[in-house]
Amino acid sequence: MSASQWYLHPIRVRYQETDQMGVVFHGNYVTWFEIGRTEWIRHKGFDYKTIENKGLLLPVIDLQCRYTVPARYDDRVVVCTRIAESTPLRITFESQIRRVEEQDFVSSEISYDEQLPGELLVQGGTKHVWVNSEWQPTRLSKVMPELYSLICEK
Repeated sequence: MSASQWYLHPIRVRYQETDQMGVVFHGNYVTWFEIGRTEWIRHKGFDYKTIENKGLLLPVIDLQCRYTVPARYDDRVVVCTRIAESTPLRITFESQIRRVEEQDFVSSEISYDEQLPGELLVQGGTKHVWVNSEWQPTRLSKVMPELYSLICEK
């Protein structure tokens, strides 16, 4: 999987994620963006625990989220995540939440230019900076070059 490919992670909307209007509470989409990032990195063969054990943290420095159509209880959605930009110091993830049919409710990869399945509900993304345990900017290429090379794959 190259960094420019979408990684799709399925989620079924749980009752506690909805509000009095019967739709997913807006803050849950941000959580789903984080789940997408976590699973994208796990799919690449790493996990945040290992990255943090190397002394790296990845705080969010910017968040974009545009709501188009709400998700509702028991909907099948996929969190679509890919790398939009990366440097040794920063990384930007692009995210989409899409309602899908049963046949598309699976983890999968889709190339950069391939059509994503289902109906677009929310789109946005997050920007991050690599820092050490003292919160000083740190070059990923020096601390974890193997992860940096995977992120830079096209």
